Amino acid sequence: MASAASNIVFDDIFTIGSIDKEGKKFDRVSRLQAHSKNNDMDMTLDFNTELFPLKNGDHFSFSLASSLSRNPHTNNPDGTTEEDEHIWRPDGKGQRGIEEDYDYVMFGKVYKFDGNTQEIVTAYASFGGLLMSLTGSFRHMTNVVLGDPIYLLMRY
Repeated sequence: MASAASNIVFDDIFTIGSIDKEGKKFDRVSRLQAHSKNNDMDMTLDFNTELFPLKNGDHFSFSLASSLSRNPHTNNPDGTTEEDEHIWRPDGKGQRGIEEDYDYVMFGKVYKFDGNTQEIVTAYASFGGLLMSLTGSFRHMTNVVLGDPIYLLMRY
């Protein structure tokens, strides 16, 4: 897990168990089910198959971050710094953040938490309509906050 002086709020390595288990619904989007060995977490995630092709059995590094800034210090009440406003730009003129270390990045919001038991919770996030659910021990998701914007970062 990430240290306290980091914008990474969750990270682990997942292994894909299935893709489009209930059938393919969209041309360029698939839904994967994956499990992490380190933290014993289960994840369901919609992803763009053209930008980040995956297949059953693949392993990938998965992280959630509160900001793309390499500097974890915050100044504004909403948890951002003035630097955060210019971290990522498609023309490449912005500062280089942690997205440079990953192959696939999405921006979204945590919209729901379910507590299945006292120990096991599920966090739900939406990334422009692509959905994620992450289930496991609440201890591994203490920094994932309901209503907060979040970045999803993946690499092979």
